[in-house]
Parts: sequence; structure tokens; C-alpha cells
Amino acid sequence: MINGHGDDIYAYPGITSNFSSNVPGGVNHDGLNRYLYENLSCIRSYPEPEPRSLERELASFHGVMPENVCATNGATEAIYLIAQAYRNSTSVILAPTFSEYADACRLHLHTVRSLFSPDTLPTEAALVWLCNPNNPTGEVIDLRRLRKWIETHPRHLFVIDQSYEAFTDKPLFSAKEAADYPNVLLLHSLTKRFAVPGLRIGYVTAHPLLIDKLRSNRMPWSVNALAIAAGHYLLHRAEGDYALDVSALLSERKRVAEALLSVGGMDVWESDTPYMLICLRSGKAAALKEFLALNHGILIRDASNFEGLDERFFRIAVQTPEENDRLVNCIKEWMYTY
Repeated sequence: MINGHGDDIYAYPGITSNFSSNVPGGVNHDGLNRYLYENLSCIRSYPEPEPRSLERELASFHGVMPENVCATNGATEAIYLIAQAYRNSTSVILAPTFSEYADACRLHLHTVRSLFSPDTLPTEAALVWLCNPNNPTGEVIDLRRLRKWIETHPRHLFVIDQSYEAFTDKPLFSAKEAADYPNVLLLHSLTKRFAVPGLRIGYVTAHPLLIDKLRSNRMPWSVNALAIAAGHYLLHRAEGDYALDVSALLSERKRVAEALLSVGGMDVWESDTPYMLICLRSGKAAALKEFLALNHGILIRDASNFEGLDERFFRIAVQTPEENDRLVNCIKEWMYTY
């Protein structure tokens, strides 16, 4: 799906507060900006045909071997690589969730089925796709339940997208644990963790046999030189300049959810992350989005195109407290005006 994602800021000149992409607000990239400027000469040469230096860095970061890592041009390339590597399979997708799983599978001639409960897994499924924490709901599947599900279905390949893993305090698979399973592909995103969606840096961790299959389908030079350089820089500063206060983010999400509920006219889904799904009791999310963008320079994610949702749903990711308060007040204005 080329159109219909969040962060379509390119279509709305004048946006000053972006709630539409699930990345934290208030991130200071001054150091990264300087580093990339100082290393800009790297664009005058081809990057590594296979981003092995970044894979070694990621392996060290997670305490696994480089053979357990496949770096990609964002998590989206990983999704399409997996669909390509297992072309003509039957895939089931736990919905509502990110549309690219189904789009990638259909492109590569999968039979696609939606699943709305993990307790009803079809026996004919070859691949099971799930997002954990989920997009757009922010919900996390209990880790013990997920382990049992995987272990009792050894003939199914579980594709678990953990792009938002840094934004929850709920237990999740570690890269090391996932790599011990022969039927788990774990997706990750530096894009989300470090709030650099324009750089497109993703990766997969898994058993070496699964990683080999993905690498054999990866295009040469798919990860550009600036992204590789940024990946090295960011990973070395994950616990320093880019340390996340997850507790504070979750506390702010709770505060914003309560403020929105106090406005009335909408329901807010429970979330284990700093982003949340909201349902209007009347009116359309598309109309609210246009009002906020054109009148207040605020961008939200119209979530009506997620399978299982309708025109009343939108999603936001909390930003700074000041921006969050402005969002609540502007939604209140729309509620009482339109």
C-alpha cells in the first residue's frame, strides 16, 4: 500500500506536530546530524553490496552471531523479502494490523487469510504473521502464550514484527531466544527505535538457515551508505544519548488517553505502548485529520484502512506534553464545532 500509511507529512505543508508515525517525540538528532554531515563523502562510493558491517554491529548489540542477522532497507523490505522467499505459500495474518504483510504476500502469490484470534490457527497455514506490539492497537501478546503457540505449531513459520519493541515494558522475545527456534523470524526497526524513519534501517534476527534464505533474495546495495553509517552511530549511543524512558512515555500515553476520554465522543483502546487507537462515536477520522492538518498543523493517522476497522478510527503516538495538550484541545474544538 503506497498510499494510506501514517506520516504522510509530504501531503500537508505546514505540519508542526506529527502524531501519525509511531515514533517518540522530542528526540534530539543534533549529534547524528553532525556525524552524517562529517561523513557525507560516503555517498560518493557504493555501499557494501551486503551490509555485513552493520549486521556484525547488530549481532554484537543483541548478543548473537552475525549469521543470525539480516539487515534490510527498513522493516518493510524485510516483510517483502520474507513473502518473496516463501512465494506461493498460505499466510494467515493476525488482524487488525499493518497492511504491508497482506500486500507483500499477495504480490508474491500467497493465499492470504485474516485471523482475529490466535486460538484458531488454520492447519494449512505455512506462515503466521503478527505484529507484537501490534500496530495500530499497541497491544502485546503474553510471551508465555506466544511461546506455547509457536512450540505447539512447529510446522508453521512465525513472522513476528517487533518494530515497536523498545516502546513497551511487557516481556518480548529477545533476538537470542528467537534465534534458537527453527520456525521464528523476528523483525526489528532502528527506524522506530531511534525516530529516523527517513533513513530506513531494519533487520531480521533468526536461525542461520532462515537468515540464509532471506539473504539469498536480498537485492545488492539495498541498505544505503548513510543508513549504514547512521546505524553504527545510533547503536553505540542506544544507552546514552538515545536512552528511552519507557515508563515516562507510557505514563504520558495514559495521561493523554484520560484527557481524550474526558473530552467525550470517543473511545480509546487500551495500549501497552505510547501509541493508541481511538474510535469516534460519530463523525469520520478523515474529516478530523483534515481539520487538524489544515487548521492547526497537526497530523494524525486515519486508521480506517486497517482491515477490521472503519471510518471512525484514528491512531496517535504521544509526542511532547505541550504538543499532546494542544492536540487534545484541537480535537475538543472539532468535536464542539463540527
